[in-house]
Amino acid sequence: MAVLDNLMDLAGKAERELDANVAEVDRLLHICNACRYCESFCAVFPAMTRRLDFNEADAHYLANLCHNCSACLYACQYAPPHEFGVNLPKTLARVRRDTYIEYAFPRAFGEIYRRNGFAVAMAVSLGVAAFLIATIMIKGSLFIDGLEGEFYAIFPHNVLAVTFGAAFGWSVVALAIGVVRFWRQISEPGAPIPLQDAVGEAAKSALTLQYLGGGHGDGCNNEDDAFTLWRRRFHHFTFYGFMLCFASTSVATLYHYLFAMEAPYPVFGLPVLLGTAGGIGLIIGPAGLFWLNMRRNDLQVDERQKSMDRGFIALLFFISLTGLALLAWRETSWMPLLLAVHLGFVMGLFLTLPYGKFAHGIFRCAALLKHAIEKRRPNPVQAGSD
Repeated sequence: MAVLDNLMDLAGKAERELDANVAEVDRLLHICNACRYCESFCAVFPAMTRRLDFNEADAHYLANLCHNCSACLYACQYAPPHEFGVNLPKTLARVRRDTYIEYAFPRAFGEIYRRNGFAVAMAVSLGVAAFLIATIMIKGSLFIDGLEGEFYAIFPHNVLAVTFGAAFGWSVVALAIGVVRFWRQISEPGAPIPLQDAVGEAAKSALTLQYLGGGHGDGCNNEDDAFTLWRRRFHHFTFYGFMLCFASTSVATLYHYLFAMEAPYPVFGLPVLLGTAGGIGLIIGPAGLFWLNMRRNDLQVDERQKSMDRGFIALLFFISLTGLALLAWRETSWMPLLLAVHLGFVMGLFLTLPYGKFAHGIFRCAALLKHAIEKRRPNPVQAGSD
């Protein structure tokens, strides 16, 4: 009963914070709509000009359209210490954090992760790793010679496929429910448009991280008013490293089920090459993003989101680090231990995907698609003035 009361209190507090954040977005964007100096900086400002007032759905939409490049903060004549106190990147970051909770399924999980993202990610991962280590030790020694990389001699393939497949499947379902809820709230009916053009534009914007260019292609502001492209570069390392690892897993799955080729695969086999390239990307990208996160100006970020951000970065980094270590020492007696630790971090990622920073990519793609669609429709503000 006490746990339920605590969750209800947290939900009530989150609702009050969301209302305050939405009200602040509405205040700031009225000022921005009157000024429009930053209109060419990113997609947020053209989208803003299609509205005269900003409700909760608008706040969530624009918050996820924002990439927090912070160019507008340093260009704004009304930024702190001005009495208007216009700090759009930080305000939209707070609403983005609210998005991960508001649309999480179930919502209580999103609230727990928001408050203790790093601790939850590490606790889940290390807890699963400890359980797997204990399972190996019950069977005998943790250090076993002569396995020659035979992972399935430690954990049977079907057990791994069912367990990790179920965890990943749950995450996909939870994310899908969240993004459908998000899309239903932010979208509205309108004249039909060539949807394939809008999808193509949104995909290009997402895959190239167009809006991490600061509106001029020179990059983001991270610590001060100097521009840097490193945030975009480290995001690319992270995203494409993740996709290469996903491709490696997909190819290995095809090998196993279609061609009856079981792991371990040779060093120059396609699954290993893809996984190694992806693993290197997921070392460089998350390490770089963590370094930038530590140095970022507090004016630009919501302090309470740092734990969520760092939890996701840490999971990707340790998955890659332990995966590469497992590849390097898979034919030694250390293989069972390394396998258990690696699988622990993989399970930690799978179980927290819908509630951590990974979700921001899904919501941002939805926001980019909405922006591409509404660009192709008449501006309702201009139509109303006519």
